[in-house]
Amino acid sequence: MATATAAARAQGSPAQGSSAQGSSAQGSSAQAATHRARAHSFNAAAAQYAANRPSYPPALFDALEELTGRPLEGARVVDVGAGTGLATARLHERGADVIAVEPGAGMAAEFRRTLPGVPVVRGNGNALPLAGHSAALLTYAQSWHWTDPALAVPEALRVLRPGGALALWWNTEALDVPWIAESARRVDRHFAGLNLSAEKRNFDARFADPTGTLDFVHREIRWSRRVPLDIHLANLGSHSVFLTETEERAAAFFAEERRHLLAVFPDGLVEETYDVHLLLGTTPPA
Repeated sequence: MATATAAARAQGSPAQGSSAQGSSAQGSSAQAATHRARAHSFNAAAAQYAANRPSYPPALFDALEELTGRPLEGARVVDVGAGTGLATARLHERGADVIAVEPGAGMAAEFRRTLPGVPVVRGNGNALPLAGHSAALLTYAQSWHWTDPALAVPEALRVLRPGGALALWWNTEALDVPWIAESARRVDRHFAGLNLSAEKRNFDARFADPTGTLDFVHREIRWSRRVPLDIHLANLGSHSVFLTETEERAAAFFAEERRHLLAVFPDGLVEETYDVHLLLGTTPPA
């Protein structure tokens, strides 16, 4: 059973010399290739994603209504990077007139299987396949970091109606819970060099909109769910860093992680605690 409480809470220097610039360019190219591979990795694991990823608490959608000053019921909402429809389903349940946008074929197919009555179109936030001023609310659940904000922010402003809102949110592990912090450290050690903890906590307005066009409000919502250990591990395994590494290396990690977690949860039921970080920016009224 999920529980939730809500509380409002208000790079390196450039390379020098031609050799360093060439190395930097190669590094940037490699990073871009890795980013693309991770973004596309979900399509082959869409069923695993849908079955094991956490959804979102009712308090999140209460916060959306509070911050926009409008009910979700009857509102035209576009859920971008909808994946298998975890957030779309919750928006639909609240009565929103929702359309989903999803770039991946595998994720879109799983979406259509689980939400046959909700329209989904192929596309991404950098070039939305939607008419201008057609939506009251654009949502990005666990997906804004796959966009280029320099493209996605102008696209959001184009599609939103005057006074509309752009809402970005992420489920993140509650690192003040000791067992979660220890597990996160094990993941960081496994992927040494990726700095995953920092990657998962880049939620300020400068990250969301480097141009400063939108004035974002930040809301943090804590919630939890209790799941069997197998679901917890499958959830962890549905993240792109695990989907893009070798099966042998991932299997070795999860065998060891199972051992650690059974010492904490001997009955095999894991209490996962999350902090949802919500950023919401509103466009100027007409």
